[in-house]
Amino acid sequence: MSTEKIIIKLIKSPIGTSPKQKKVLESLGIRKINKVITHNKTPEILGMIKKVKHLIKIENNT
Repeated sequence: MSTEKIIIKLIKSPIGTSPKQKKVLESLGIRKINKVITHNKTPEILGMIKKVKHLIKIENNT
């Protein structure tokens, strides 16, 4: 069974954002600008992405 993957890249600094948004980025595993991480496309991950969509770039990878 193949699950869909989503590629996330941090493009803006989280400096000046709320502590909640910083924790969301940390829980996604993104700590530095231009860091790329791959996750399974689950409702939990999509919800976290929605909270910080202004800081990241998203690519779909099947």
